[in-house]
Amino acid sequence: MNILILENKPDSEQDRVLRQKAKAIKDINSEIRQLALAMVDTMHRDRGVGLAGPQVGQLKRIFVTHAEGDESRVFINPSIIWTSQNEINYEEGCLSLPGLWADIKRPESIKIQAWNEKGRAFTLEASGILARVIQHEYDHLEGILFIDRVNEVKREKLLVKLEKRAARPEKRKKAADFGMGAG
Repeated sequence: MNILILENKPDSEQDRVLRQKAKAIKDINSEIRQLALAMVDTMHRDRGVGLAGPQVGQLKRIFVTHAEGDESRVFINPSIIWTSQNEINYEEGCLSLPGLWADIKRPESIKIQAWNEKGRAFTLEASGILARVIQHEYDHLEGILFIDRVNEVKREKLLVKLEKRAARPEKRKKAADFGMGAG
């Protein structure tokens, strides 16, 4: 399973998928379970801590996480139902924007409802890194990338860096070459 990389080009199919809102999954069947397993494997292979459906070309409301100190988790049709007022800054990266990092302010704690790969509904309260990873992956389902959460000047600098990297094939690396990053 390949991870889509943002090209920052108006005619890019990859960019269109990464910027589009994902659709609800109607039936949690064997195909969705296979997708979830493949996403977990891909996330681990590329040393990420999260991966969302749109990042692997699937415009479906599914993401997987494996934050430090936690287990691998699958979230299908998630809804964030509560966020804390306390927000913290923390550096984020993304498997779809390899080599780019920026401080992003997000709520410190959240509560989310979703279904797992077995079709069971659950509610999870999360804080710290897990809460951050969940919010980052949830953004992917909404067509939002972490660079959309920085000011315009910082975003332009990040996009220039991304374009320079893409223009130099010998410098192009897989997402895994950049270590732990959210999806």
